[in-house]
Amino acid sequence: MANSNIEQFATNIYYDRTFDCDAAKILPGEYYFTPKDMMIVTVLGSCVAACIRDRVSGIGGMNHFMLPDGGSESESSPVSLSMRYGTYAMEVLINDLLKSGAKRENLEAKVFGGGNVLRGFVAINVGERNANFVREFLKAEGIRVVAEDLNDVHPRKVYFFPRTGKVLVKKLKQLNNNTLVNREQDYANRLQTKPVTGDVELF
Repeated sequence: MANSNIEQFATNIYYDRTFDCDAAKILPGEYYFTPKDMMIVTVLGSCVAACIRDRVSGIGGMNHFMLPDGGSESESSPVSLSMRYGTYAMEVLINDLLKSGAKRENLEAKVFGGGNVLRGFVAINVGERNANFVREFLKAEGIRVVAEDLNDVHPRKVYFFPRTGKVLVKKLKQLNNNTLVNREQDYANRLQTKPVTGDVELF
């Protein structure tokens, strides 16, 4: 079983007056899925989110993750620790969707984030690496990407309605505080110290 600090099921559920529905707010390292008619919300900087749903049943969910900085990974290892973490973040969500009745052949995805927001990561654009990973993973799994809004320099707020598949994306031109950057930085630091253990099998 993987470390409990990694990919937790989101617990912040509230009633959203603007959209007149229940909503789940997810933070870095969290995911949420539901068969209900509700909304899943997150704010992304360098992290990426995959909104995956069964287009027939409307069961869907969203994750929010980034690849940990693997440092100088040896070329000989086919799957770096960093990639293993990204794969794990995707598989946890997909497995839960399948367990709750979604059918693999009906899955479709919309992907967001990967902005060049964390100024500290100069050596590599961590946002770009996250965006490339999520595209490649979905392609390898045969899950069709029906919409994307990746890279750029702006953070985004993403509202996902799994039942209908509708997504609203709001680009945040300026952040009045450093909450988002600090949150992602803390998450990145947590990933460095908590290796992923165990493997997740896709069924």
